[in-house]
Amino acid sequence: MGSLDGKVAFITGAARGQGRAEAVKLASEGADIIAVDICDQITSVPYPLATADDLALTVKLVEDTGARIVAREADVRDQTGLASALQSGVDALGRLDIVVANAGIAPMQSGADGWRDVIDVNLTGVHHTVEVAIPTLVQQADGGSIVLTSSVAGLIGVGSDDPGAIGYVAAKHGIVGLMRLYANLLAQHSIRVNSIHPAGVDTPMINNEATRQWLGSIAEKTPQDMGNALPVQVLQAEDIANAVAWLVSDAARYVTGVALPVDAGSVNKR
Repeated sequence: MGSLDGKVAFITGAARGQGRAEAVKLASEGADIIAVDICDQITSVPYPLATADDLALTVKLVEDTGARIVAREADVRDQTGLASALQSGVDALGRLDIVVANAGIAPMQSGADGWRDVIDVNLTGVHHTVEVAIPTLVQQADGGSIVLTSSVAGLIGVGSDDPGAIGYVAAKHGIVGLMRLYANLLAQHSIRVNSIHPAGVDTPMINNEATRQWLGSIAEKTPQDMGNALPVQVLQAEDIANAVAWLVSDAARYVTGVALPVDAGSVNKR
């Protein structure tokens, strides 16, 4: 018996990284998965985004746990397309219980396009994800759990002065506002809403040459300490997935409106 037996989870950005780890973890706990990813490149993003092959691997890894999965390519910036992808999963799997708004980009040093795209994906895309899920969750009248992926950059002011980096911090802070308001709006339906705030995680968004160069430029220009308190440089995607699995389980049934750092003490240092 898994802690999520009989549940269905909708996860964006599921083709790789934290999204894939969350899909596999929730599936291992008994949930069926609706997995969505853009599987395409956004011009302002200076590192490769996920591909259809990445999403296919997520499908295989979830199926290896014995869970069912419906995977669709969709852009969180397109609310209509996202709603269609979700509905195809609900039609196939029968219900919806869990939403993990994980899709995100880091278009650092990309100029004005970086600001626009990071706000559109990391903030508006999260809003779209919650909005397309609400009707089904409310209609089912069986509660639910929503987790919004923010960052330590959603709790503290770290980064650089380029528009993409400023937009990233603004979007991740904005997620906290969305979380707190949705937690109040949806509480009457027994739908819990929380945000999770990772420090640096070893995923393709962080572990690439463009992001490493950006982090190096911050170190050269300012004395910002972007390290962790615990003696670990980066977290693993599974560490975030484990926290998400707890948040969406009945073990956290009265936890809502919480901004949860999973950051090896990074925020506490400041």
